[in-house]
Amino acid sequence: MSDDLILAIDNGTQSIRALLFDLHGNIVAKSQVQLDAYFSAQPGWAEHDVEEYWQALCAACQGLWAQNGARRDAIKGVAVTTQRATMINLDKEGKPLRPAIVWLDQRRTDDVPPIGKMWQTAFKLARVDGTIDFFRSEAESNWIKANQPEIWAKTDKFLMLSGYLNFRLCGKFVDSAGSQVGYVPFDYKRLDWAGRRDWKWQALPITRAMLPELVPPATVFGAIDAAAAADTGIPLGTPLVAAAADKACEVIGSGCLEPHVGCLSYGTTATINTTSKRYMEVTPFIPPYPSAVAGAYSTEVQIFRGYWMVNWFKEQFGQHEKTLASDQGVAAETLFDHLVNAVPPGSMGLMLQPYWTPGIKIPGPEAKGAIIGFGDVHTRAHLYRAILEGLAYALREGRERIEKRSGVPITSLRVSGGGSQSDAAMQLTADIFGLPAARPHIYETSALGAAIDAAVGLGLHPDFPTAMQRMTRLGRVFEPIRANQRIYDELYRRVYRKMYPRLQPLYREIQKITGYPRSN
Repeated sequence: MSDDLILAIDNGTQSIRALLFDLHGNIVAKSQVQLDAYFSAQPGWAEHDVEEYWQALCAACQGLWAQNGARRDAIKGVAVTTQRATMINLDKEGKPLRPAIVWLDQRRTDDVPPIGKMWQTAFKLARVDGTIDFFRSEAESNWIKANQPEIWAKTDKFLMLSGYLNFRLCGKFVDSAGSQVGYVPFDYKRLDWAGRRDWKWQALPITRAMLPELVPPATVFGAIDAAAAADTGIPLGTPLVAAAADKACEVIGSGCLEPHVGCLSYGTTATINTTSKRYMEVTPFIPPYPSAVAGAYSTEVQIFRGYWMVNWFKEQFGQHEKTLASDQGVAAETLFDHLVNAVPPGSMGLMLQPYWTPGIKIPGPEAKGAIIGFGDVHTRAHLYRAILEGLAYALREGRERIEKRSGVPITSLRVSGGGSQSDAAMQLTADIFGLPAARPHIYETSALGAAIDAAVGLGLHPDFPTAMQRMTRLGRVFEPIRANQRIYDELYRRVYRKMYPRLQPLYREIQKITGYPRSN
């Protein structure tokens, strides 16, 4: 058992990674293949060639076998985790009908199916009719049916990216309930497809026959078939185990199994999650997402395009650090940390609200980003620190909403994602939250979460608590600096919390005048 390995495949937005883990959560081998950037036929669209996902997965797996320690005969199972809400249309032969619509896509349609009067009345009484309209207009299936009816007419299966990769690996249309995050008829409370009378079947053109069979995370549901074995090099017959979406896997891969531990993800979308056995809507009528643990939920608050702002800054204002890092042979993150540390906590009053992309309810669909407090002392270093602080303020607000709804105080933090590699970002996060902030022992927490699902599903560890105790542990812990914490607490309570309510009327006027963001 000590030599047993698990293959975790992690399909992100920018790359696909294949990793071999031992049963202590150590990476034995890793292979990464960069994906071509998504393409945009229209402003705001984001599409990707479906076959390239599979070819990149095959290349990533093939890249493992030449590495030391990558013993194929020791692999006991495979688990797949992917980006959420990337949708794929297949015909009756299982061939893609169009490019995948990537989760970043912003297209919308007003040509949506009607819902019954009973449901309309109920939604109006509950004051969520706007949320329901948002759901219908954002749904990829509604856009395809309205704008590409010939494609929709040929669609036999409508799958998440996870379901498509599972199909290519084992030949069966099966997916994890833990991967169903998107505009599909999924019942987030029951963690299964919606019941026959659910309003979602009216709001979407999707039929039950178009969807895969769902199984709970940590379920063995298939095996690597001959075609996949030939393409990937994974041994024929290797068990395939259900994992979950990347954020859900990231949570358990960071060691967040109990509701008092908050998992921050500094990724393209910045999030704060806790794991709970209780169904709980942190934002009313916005459900929690499925956990990577069967029967549990991830109580998530997200800042869409969160850490994208950091990358935006680096592209627009950080060429000096990137060039210097290349010349000196050091990580660019080190030089960007120097930029942050050159500015005092609070960025000398420069405050950023990170709503670069609108939300459904909090923030509302009219929301925009804002930066206030500029003075002649401010430089690009102040702006960079203000971006990091603004994200941490927004996630602290999310923490408080989770605590209010759950009644459980969050007493410690685990931070993963690209931003967790910055010591400066970790320290200011600890200072703004007033809590210890810890990195997990490895960076690849999504893949580790998938490996944990596989280990439990295959009986290599008896249960999730045992698997997480043996496969996750803390890396460096950042303790709050009390003087910094006091400054941040004042700025958060007296300034940041008041920014959105006071700016919201102006956002609405901007929306009326310019038409952006477009409302229903």
